[in-house]
Formats: sequence, C-alpha cells, structure tokens
Amino acid sequence: MVDDDTITDRRGSADGRPAAVEQAAPVVRARGIGARSRRGWVFRDVELDIHAGELIALTGPAGSGRTSLLLALAGRFVINHGAIERTQRAALGYVPGVSEPEPGLTVAEHVEERLLLLGRARWRRRWRRQLVAAALTSYPGDPDRLVRTLDTYHLHLLGLVLARVERPGLIVVDDADADLSATERAELWARLRALSRDGTAVVAACREIDPGVPDRVVTLESHR
Repeated sequence: MVDDDTITDRRGSADGRPAAVEQAAPVVRARGIGARSRRGWVFRDVELDIHAGELIALTGPAGSGRTSLLLALAGRFVINHGAIERTQRAALGYVPGVSEPEPGLTVAEHVEERLLLLGRARWRRRWRRQLVAAALTSYPGDPDRLVRTLDTYHLHLLGLVLARVERPGLIVVDDADADLSATERAELWARLRALSRDGTAVVAACREIDPGVPDRVVTLESHR
C-alpha cells in the first residue's frame, strides 16, 4: 500500500502541488496499481498522479517495492493490478542494476551513442561533437573519463544527462541518497529540483529525505 503524504509546497500552492502545474493534466496517472508474484505483493494499491514540474520523493523500508514501483511508473516494470496511463515519454536516470552505463565507454561516448540511438546525431562527426558538448554543459566532470572510474555521484549526473536528451516528460531516479556524501546528496536534489523547474516531472526513490526538499513524499509500506 502507499501513503501519499503531501508536503507544503515552498512555491506557494494551496494543496502542496507546484503552482505552475495545478491546472495541467498528469504526465502519469496510476489507479490502484500493484504487482504480485508467487512470493506475494511487490507493491499494491498505489494511487498517484504525477504532474509536469513536480519533484516527488518515493520512500519506504526495504522490501516495500520502491525500485519496482519507480520502474512501473516509467513503463519498465509490468503491473498485474490496476491501470496506469502515461501522456508523455518517461526516461530512466541512474537506476543501479537496470540503467547502468557501459564501463568501457567514456562519458562523452555514452552521450553520443544515446543521441545516435534517438536519431538526433546522424550528421558529420564535428556536428555530433557539438551536440554532445551542448548536452554536457551542466556536467561537472571530465567528459573523456571512462565510466568505470566514476563515483556514484557522477554516475547519477551522467544518468540525468542521458535522460534529458530523450526530452521526456518524466525522469525517474533510484537510490538518490545511497553512497553519497551529505554535500553530494544536496547537490543531486538541487539538480533534480532544477529539472522540475524546467517542467519535467521527477520521481526519486530514496531511504531518507529532507521533507523540505521535494514537493511530495510518497511512502510505501513493506509487504514482507
């Protein structure tokens, strides 16, 4: 089950939802969604509307189905109860074990590969390099560094770069507080907030969160 705890929005909306998106249709609408396996429920009875420009923290104890629900919202995990509707493309940020970059490629090579897969960089290599450089404008690390040498923080930042080039309406991120220093966690959430201010809906799964950071905190209960 899910407890949708709406946090007072720092931007001043009356019900906790960002003022700029109060009138917008949801990017994702989940109605009673759940996933059940032979071992029992992974998650269940989730009712959730996600609007453009929202930053939502998804939390809960181990075994509550945080990652599975996160992937279901993005269309990467099959549900067998309820219904889910998406009105815009969803993209994965860094989700350990699911959307991990190739260790033997550089940061820039990952971005170029993603642009090619999307059909946005099939011109001369010089032009592709310009597109890659533009995509990496906000990336603070060395674009020629191999992914196998990146720490968790920079893996998250690369994940956000790769997600953004897909021009999605929703970006989901997992383990937004794992293996990060306090400074890195604060910076990652600041970047997620910046994405939401640009109009992208963002859902980040985590174990602990400062309740003043996201617009809403959705808490799952354990089914084990």
